[in-house]
Amino acid sequence: MKRLPDSELEIMMIIWELNKPATRFEIEERMDKGRKLSPTTVLSFLSRLQEKGFVAVEKAGKNNVYRALIDREDYMQRESGNILKRLYNNSAKNFLASLYDGGSLSEEDLSELREFLDEKRAEGKQER
Repeated sequence: MKRLPDSELEIMMIIWELNKPATRFEIEERMDKGRKLSPTTVLSFLSRLQEKGFVAVEKAGKNNVYRALIDREDYMQRESGNILKRLYNNSAKNFLASLYDGGSLSEEDLSELREFLDEKRAEGKQER
């Protein structure tokens, strides 16, 4: 699975969020209003996504409809692993320390993270 450039990832995020086959018009409606992309540019991105195997295209009347072929969670897990490996030497601690030291984690974020880790630990103990 290839890593997507930001512009293509933005479109994939919209398709995943819609959770149904979508037309170019539906995708454009959900794009960042500050970004003015022409319909041909959006179609180019969708064409690239199709070539890379991320979406399938089908005809629905006069419109093309785009359906995700790659699961959002699968892509996110793979990209998260790549980021962790490339930037943080495969260390979750280094990654979290960078977020914390950079002021990106609030007390609420830290509480959510602790709850998540406690839940995962409890699940692990139940499986043993």
